[in-house]
Amino acid sequence: MSFGPFLLLALMEGMVTSAVLALAAVGLSLVFGIMRVVNVAHGEFFMLGAVSAWFVSQWVPGPPVVGFAAALILCPLFVGAIAALADMTVLKRLNYEPEATIVATIGLLYILQQAALSLYGPDARPVPAPFNLRVQLPWFGYSGYKIAVVAASAVVLLGVWRLLAKSRVGLVMRATQYDRETARAFGINVDRVYAGVFALGGGLAALAAVLIVPIQQAHYLMGTDPLLLSFIVVIIGGLGSLRGTVIAALLIGLSDGVISTFFAPTLAKIVATLAVALVLVFRPQGLFGRRAL
Repeated sequence: MSFGPFLLLALMEGMVTSAVLALAAVGLSLVFGIMRVVNVAHGEFFMLGAVSAWFVSQWVPGPPVVGFAAALILCPLFVGAIAALADMTVLKRLNYEPEATIVATIGLLYILQQAALSLYGPDARPVPAPFNLRVQLPWFGYSGYKIAVVAASAVVLLGVWRLLAKSRVGLVMRATQYDRETARAFGINVDRVYAGVFALGGGLAALAAVLIVPIQQAHYLMGTDPLLLSFIVVIIGGLGSLRGTVIAALLIGLSDGVISTFFAPTLAKIVATLAVALVLVFRPQGLFGRRAL
């Protein structure tokens, strides 16, 4: 193959990375933007989504598409419920103090990781893809499932945007974001909103994991890279900015695909880290974040 097909393949792989990364990073961005909580355990919600998808695929009888469809529905709900429980039993009691919540989510990270190790084991295990369609391009065949991952992520991200921008739920979330005490004075149950936001953030991370686990294998340590890349994306895009998070995920994912194909995956991570450093130096609020007053 000449350079053109290789570049197309790299860009398509980068789009898959971008799609999954955008879902995970949007969940992290929502939690920080509305609750002002830096969730260090976000990567473990991603890991729980993948591990629980393996369990569901084993328990649900029938062809792989049935088990995968069940995992798409059940795993985000399961992880979202765990996230809501963590919010109500831990973060709420800490009154969402920034330093205390960072320490608490670090502890939650290790609890979830060790629980997964005890119940799931140390082995990486595959989850079968729901279908094995290949799309034949002029130069090579490409996985139809990977194309479906990009399409599914786009639909979910559009749904999250509509939820935040066009619904009463989104209006309540934004009111809570701007002034928690005033929102409470107007009768908004802030504790319920925060639990819902934390659950939504965890559910989005779990959904991203369910989509990617037929491509990668489920493992109890797989939450580290998504957490790091999600923080990189959120910092570059701007903390709390949905648009900035999606655009930054596209930039990081596509650059990762191209650099990993033509050079080395390690170089892609170095470039992403340098991008974060440059953003922090020249535009600390991120590309689309608002400058603090």
